[in-house]
Amino acid sequence: MLIVPKPVTYESRPGSFVLDVRTSFTADPALAAVAAWLRAELAPVTGGELLPGPGSGAITLSLGDLPPEAYRLTVGSDAGPGVEPGVEIVAGGPAGAFYGAQTFRQLLPPAAFRRAAGGSFEVPGAYVEDEPRFGWRGCILDVARHFMTKHDLLRFIDLMALHKLNVLHLHLTDDQGWRLEIRRYPRLTEVGAWRAESQIGWNGAMDGRPHGGYYTQDDIREIVAYAARRHIMVVPEIDVPGHTQAAIAAHPELGNLGVPLEVRTTWGIGDNVLNVEESTIAFFQNVLDEVIEVFPSPYVCVGGDECRKDQWKASQAAQRRIRELGLNDEEELQSWFVRRLGDHLAARGRRLVGWDEILEGGLAPGAVVASWRGDLGAVAAARRGHDVINCANTSVYLDYRQGPGEDEPVPFGTVLTLEDVYAFEPVPAELRGRPDAARVLGAQCGVWTELIDCNRQVDYMAFPRLAAFAETVWSPADRDLPDFRARLEAHLGRLDAIGVEYRRASGPLPWQTRPGVPGRPEDPAAWQATIDAWTSNLRDLR
Repeated sequence: MLIVPKPVTYESRPGSFVLDVRTSFTADPALAAVAAWLRAELAPVTGGELLPGPGSGAITLSLGDLPPEAYRLTVGSDAGPGVEPGVEIVAGGPAGAFYGAQTFRQLLPPAAFRRAAGGSFEVPGAYVEDEPRFGWRGCILDVARHFMTKHDLLRFIDLMALHKLNVLHLHLTDDQGWRLEIRRYPRLTEVGAWRAESQIGWNGAMDGRPHGGYYTQDDIREIVAYAARRHIMVVPEIDVPGHTQAAIAAHPELGNLGVPLEVRTTWGIGDNVLNVEESTIAFFQNVLDEVIEVFPSPYVCVGGDECRKDQWKASQAAQRRIRELGLNDEEELQSWFVRRLGDHLAARGRRLVGWDEILEGGLAPGAVVASWRGDLGAVAAARRGHDVINCANTSVYLDYRQGPGEDEPVPFGTVLTLEDVYAFEPVPAELRGRPDAARVLGAQCGVWTELIDCNRQVDYMAFPRLAAFAETVWSPADRDLPDFRARLEAHLGRLDAIGVEYRRASGPLPWQTRPGVPGRPEDPAAWQATIDAWTSNLRDLR
């Protein structure tokens, strides 16, 4: 059994099934969309689209009494002499049928993942029962720091779907770029979507090349629909009140300084944050109204991370607001800001998602916490009655280097190996065996792109670690690293056929190395100090 992520149950069965152009295909009408997708995926394999009708064997999709994301897959037939072997996928709903179809594809040889294979393929007899461990199996993709074209984004969605991930969290705005068309405020993209140049590495010189791009609302509708057909929910993020220099560059009235700013060209945490005027609250309520027009997701992320408060401390208007509201400090002022947007979303039937910093000044009921600074935020949020998405940077941030040394294309952060990611457990140790553990909806890995400037580098940093992450959120909690390695070896053949330029076990290929790109050197003590500084406030909230 060479399936990734590992199914709950797998049994080899006698016999086999031959997939070729004569294979017939039938599906329950409720599964028509999954059937259309699978026929399109198999057409290059067989050299012709599979259509309903008689043939040498049949692929059947049907509904059964199972949970919505669960499925049973049978390859072969026990119906007796004279009955052609077949493939039967019984699912609890369209999502389960889709995942069963993905598993069936993995039973085919790697050549079946090429776009012009053609011919006949033999599939070994098998029986699979499967369903996911967590309902939220996500990936955060940062398109704000480096823009990803629609074509490349759709390709990434297909790769997520292959690994049975079901949430794409799009980080659409930051200091370095605003990537979403807002009709009411065209300057957000006219100005905010473009920067004059970019920093080379984490502490390097500037490259002198303009960078930018954005998605129109029609682009987003297409992306959302494309993902939905693959049972992936797209969750938008509009990051406030920090990480907003691109918005302030477009609309200086949103800032605190009263002076023009440029879209930021360097990395790190900026000082520029939104002011707390009612007009600024209204501005972002209007932005969110357009966001929810094009993103049907019940969840909307408003960020709330890494918001420096120095400008608020120096602002008479911000200090007056604190006094008027009877707040204790700037942390509670940020919570007030976030809560105003959360109330706006709730009135429109959406749930606010925010990074774990939103806990620090108090949080409205119903908000979901994306815990990124280790497990501390997840523990604190769950104990306070909030749903949690575990995004622990120490375990699943795929922009961290994959091996020691500065020859890594992105020499950033601590070393996070494939084995480290595979060892990740979404439910923190402090919650296991407690009722609070049910608050953990699932987990997300992160592809942050300050130092990842093209799609080839996204491939290299995300894979094969994303395959390891997918198993942590889909498969049962027990881990078997040698077994995973054996299955991954076969899976890499599929990625080769698709054209994914993943990191090889031996390290970077010549084109993938970027000598002289300055990063954060590997210094365990310094890295631990950074993590301790990030989490000092969270420790008091547990």
